[in-house]
Amino acid sequence: MGGRLGFIYQICKWTNVIAGVTLTLMMLITVADVILRPLGRSIVGIFELVAFAGAVVIGVSVPFTSWVRGHIYVDFFVQKFSLPVRKRVHITTRCLGIGLFLMIGWNLTLMGTDLFKSGEVSSTLQMPFYPIVYGIGGCCFIQALVLVGDILKILRGQYE
Repeated sequence: MGGRLGFIYQICKWTNVIAGVTLTLMMLITVADVILRPLGRSIVGIFELVAFAGAVVIGVSVPFTSWVRGHIYVDFFVQKFSLPVRKRVHITTRCLGIGLFLMIGWNLTLMGTDLFKSGEVSSTLQMPFYPIVYGIGGCCFIQALVLVGDILKILRGQYE
């Protein structure tokens, strides 16, 4: 896998590494809080930390999951069509997905800018929201890139 598809795959691998590291940290701070709570030393802002980490894990894991087709995929109806019709259906759904993720990414970027300008922060730890929103918006753009890669694979006959 080289060229454009290799580039997309490398980006997806990096987002997956970020998801794994974040999930591990989320698990560690949760376990630490559970252990420290009976000792009267719970971690301040644990709810916010876990919520932020959960958003990061979900947002950055989408591109790699889509790349490896690890999501739920119901295609028993589409499989009854001939190969050329299946290709058209797949390309059409990928184009719709590209439009959707570009719109979501753009709106999250606008929302991140608004949060940055307003200086909105979480209540306990005073952590700003905008980096998380920008990150998830960026992952939506990466997901659109993954769908472009799917279209390339469909056109090359490497998708089925």
